[in-house]
Amino acid sequence: MTLQYSTSLRNALLDQIETTVGTAAQLSIRTGAPPATCATADSGTELIRYTLASDWAAAASSGSKSFNNTPLTGAATGTGSAEHFRLYASDGTTCHMQGSATATGGGGDMTLDNVSIATSQTVNVTTFTLTAPGA
Repeated sequence: MTLQYSTSLRNALLDQIETTVGTAAQLSIRTGAPPATCATADSGTELIRYTLASDWAAAASSGSKSFNNTPLTGAATGTGSAEHFRLYASDGTTCHMQGSATATGGGGDMTLDNVSIATSQTVNVTTFTLTAPGA
């Protein structure tokens, strides 16, 4: 049998992510495949880095949690094809999460309005939702 969790436990698991990562987290959108693990050094070229708001994610509800203030908007500092993201603590170096980045409708863990990015271009993170396991 597959493990199943109550909605309350799933919400608590998701809310703990924001607590652990902390306030003023940093989000990096990068080229290429993600590293093997969050403990592995960065890979690819950084295209844009956002400093997230103090309360960067909404409280979990029904077993899912989304970024506050989407779309996130900023100007790119690099050029390339966005393929993955890394979420860091406020120190900008401690990676707590990574995943795929695709264009809206592309099925990635995080979606952008456009994955073909040029320096100074406006980059919008359109959606990012975490869903806890065990429904």
